[in-house]
Amino acid sequence: MTFDLRAALPVLLPKAIAWAQEREEEILNTGIPLTEYEISLAKRVGVSEPEKVRISIVDGQLPLPSDLVLRQAGLATGLFGPHMAGITLGHSICICRPHESIRLLSHELRHVHQYEQMGSIVAFLPVYLQQIVDYEYSNAPYEVDARRHEIYS
Repeated sequence: MTFDLRAALPVLLPKAIAWAQEREEEILNTGIPLTEYEISLAKRVGVSEPEKVRISIVDGQLPLPSDLVLRQAGLATGLFGPHMAGITLGHSICICRPHESIRLLSHELRHVHQYEQMGSIVAFLPVYLQQIVDYEYSNAPYEVDARRHEIYS
């Protein structure tokens, strides 16, 4: 049985936004700032305020929402799960150890740029999740854009 994100999105969106804002705040408070090299990388992929970015490196997999329906939606649509190595929420980035790489960081930093262009999590997330509904995760325009901006060295 597949999860119908299109049908569930109106109910899930407020929960997803609240969860994303909570995780962003947590990472902004506890994460590490970008190094000088990472700041130059951020600027290369379009981030306008790299000094605001914080990174959290976690063991295992990305933290999952405690809300069971939100968790199920994230796992079913590919937003979460053992194959996911990073997630960006506003100016905060969470990366799973041992997947740290310039390629992954540049990808996530491009998502920071996208958040900056939209202005907030509240503005970005509905568009991003609608793209996943319309195109599926790997073909969502924001994901395609982030892959195009990956830097390998």
